[in-house]
Amino acid sequence: MVLIGKGVRMEYGLIGEHLGHSFSKEIHEMLGGYQYELKEIQPCDVESFMRRREFKAINVTIPYKQTVMAFLDEIDEKAKAIGAVNTIVNNNGRLIGYNSDYDGILHLLKRNGINAEGMNVLLLGTGGTSHTAEAVFDDLGAKRITKVSRSKKEMAISYKDALALKDTDLIFNCTPCGMFPANDGCPISIESFDNLKAVFDAIYNPLKTRLVLQGMTRGIIADGGLYMLVAQAAVACEKFIGKRISQSKIEEVFNYLYRKKRNIVLIGMPGSGKTTLGKLLGKENFIDSDFELSKRIGSIDSFIINNDEHLFRDEESAVIREIAKLSGKVIATGGGAVLRNENIENLKQNGIVVYLKRDLDKLQIGNNRPLSNDYESLCKRFEERKDIYMKSADIVVENNGSIEDCLKELMKL
Repeated sequence: MVLIGKGVRMEYGLIGEHLGHSFSKEIHEMLGGYQYELKEIQPCDVESFMRRREFKAINVTIPYKQTVMAFLDEIDEKAKAIGAVNTIVNNNGRLIGYNSDYDGILHLLKRNGINAEGMNVLLLGTGGTSHTAEAVFDDLGAKRITKVSRSKKEMAISYKDALALKDTDLIFNCTPCGMFPANDGCPISIESFDNLKAVFDAIYNPLKTRLVLQGMTRGIIADGGLYMLVAQAAVACEKFIGKRISQSKIEEVFNYLYRKKRNIVLIGMPGSGKTTLGKLLGKENFIDSDFELSKRIGSIDSFIINNDEHLFRDEESAVIREIAKLSGKVIATGGGAVLRNENIENLKQNGIVVYLKRDLDKLQIGNNRPLSNDYESLCKRFEERKDIYMKSADIVVENNGSIEDCLKELMKL
């Protein structure tokens, strides 16, 4: 992350309080071809930064989308009605504010085939993104729009009361709950909503939050905020440089970024080739969860021998929880990592899970594997796990031939 010091002028960039999670630099530089900087500002410094006006154009993120409005000379009517600004252009010293998040949300809904007319919508949060989403759904003809807040501010209801709205059609999370590095967070459980058709999350890191994964597990439309982020950046970019960004360019940048940020997670029995293939596929971006676990507990086989398996799985889950937060990696997991659903949920937040399926007679026996050190133990583990592997996997790749052939299949990912 590039942080700009005081007194240094930037041309284009993003201001916010915490930007360690931001993808905006990559996105804007791909879309517009200009240098784009990230500038973290403390609340007490926002006024002085805005009054200096030492930028050509900027984006604004949490928690300043409403704060900056007091320092603008002109605000676009749509942004004014929403009550939040995330794009500011310096036009010969005059600061003009816009809200490109509105367009980003529209693009996200359109991409997922959502017709919000007549829908009952639940908006989680009452900040700037919530105001924007409310405007979008109102313009699209939603039947009922209800905001939810832990503090019940701005006429919002509590999360407990929200669970009573059984006829909710769509949930849109506008809070930072579940955002990196607090990936475990989830603002609400969707089990109570019998009529739910779609779940969206403005969060883009992780790629799939716990809330989005709930929707995917249920089989309804569910999507995170990365496409919204790219689409709103394209609209902001048009304001910055006065050049139209095509829909195909938006798709190109989104697809590139999604592939780059996504992990490839290899699951399967011990001896199925996870480590060998992972090293070939990931090279310097390869991570072996067992290797990372051994840094924490020492020898795995000794630890299992001297402790019960439950304690070993606790340690394994702790390591996977941290590894899963990374992006752009190839991750090989231990053979029993799938035995805890929390591990798969964590790994799927940023990853696509690939089951390396290898026939039982081709699996190695022993080799420092205390839970499968003879053929009988191996068969037992295989029977315990084979259905879990299939259920956990997004993709199944056979590994009964040559390493080269299997690697070619994985490379297609």
